[in-house]
Amino acid sequence: MARAEQWLLPDGVEEILPEKAARIERLRRNLLDLYASWGYELVFPPMLEYMESLHTGVGSDLALQTFSITDQFSGRQMGLRADITPQVARIDAHGLNRDVPVRLCYAGTVLHAKPAALGASRSLIQIGAELYGHGGLESDIEIIRLMIESLRESSIEHIHLDLGHVGIYRSLVKLAELSDEQERELFDIYQRKAAAELDVFLEENIPDGNLRDKLLGLKTLSGGPEVLDQAQSMLGMLSDVSLAIADMKGIVEKLQSQYPDLELYIDCSELRGYHYHTGVVFAAYTPGVGRAIAKGGRYDHLGEKFGRARPATGFSADLKDLITLAETDSESLGGIFVPPSDEVSCEGEARKLRKQGHRVVMGLPGQEGGALAMDCTKELVFEAGSWTIKVVEA
Repeated sequence: MARAEQWLLPDGVEEILPEKAARIERLRRNLLDLYASWGYELVFPPMLEYMESLHTGVGSDLALQTFSITDQFSGRQMGLRADITPQVARIDAHGLNRDVPVRLCYAGTVLHAKPAALGASRSLIQIGAELYGHGGLESDIEIIRLMIESLRESSIEHIHLDLGHVGIYRSLVKLAELSDEQERELFDIYQRKAAAELDVFLEENIPDGNLRDKLLGLKTLSGGPEVLDQAQSMLGMLSDVSLAIADMKGIVEKLQSQYPDLELYIDCSELRGYHYHTGVVFAAYTPGVGRAIAKGGRYDHLGEKFGRARPATGFSADLKDLITLAETDSESLGGIFVPPSDEVSCEGEARKLRKQGHRVVMGLPGQEGGALAMDCTKELVFEAGSWTIKVVEA
């Protein structure tokens, strides 16, 4: 590499400079404090693990996102995590092994081999919360509420919530008795929402006209909460589907009572995370951004792969994304600047101010730039035998 290019970083990998780093760290602390106040305990999964552990029970999509290396000690393949959720599921199932509901939270860097979307970062700071050991609707509602509160704590006020349930599609496909190849093809068509291709596929592969109509009608079941009544009328005679619709209705009712201004969108054919999600799936959006800013769902079988099946639900977001989307101006760190001084009590005064919670920056002999250049709005000066804090005029 030429000397002029030595500072370049890989595409999709960014360095975070002081001002943004300070904002991210403040938000990280605030969110982890929020989760702690709800009873969520902090864990730190390792950045590097054996591939088998990282990909257990999550399907092939995550494997394609994972950087792999060879362990010099064992010769086994290792990976740099692309998602922290499977790691936390392992901690609950194998590391903690508690019988009661367990609430865990985390914040850490994840790396993606490929960007999730055009222009997206490959180096994320993932933060999230997971609730294990309870399969009821109440835990799904708690996690969705915590996600909404996280976005509000991040100063993102205009929130649009998408809600789906992979159990609806899964129940219908099970009745169709398709081959693995046919299932993959149908899944791809629904993912792309390719209506014309869906018509042709169903006509060619589903002989049961009644089931064909249901799979065809599934693509129309999207819109406001009233869609759930249409879904119940169209698909409710199937018991598993009826239960899934009832769950979604229960979530909608609770959210509407607690967040009357929240915009809700229902999509009964939503298949995000289909290969490991088992129930409700949800994602938060904000105006002007064409991707989810936080997402999650229920994944009841993931812990089984680690030797202990536990119902589970959770959500995650990218801290860097949240900071970029925050609807408030960035705030200065502020602080107190101490010009170079020979006064023996200078260090003691600075130490006292730091203990009081102030940010104190010591000036260095010969340095250029004073308080404002050091992002300090105040200055500590020694006058008439005592120390005084003065506001610095711009």
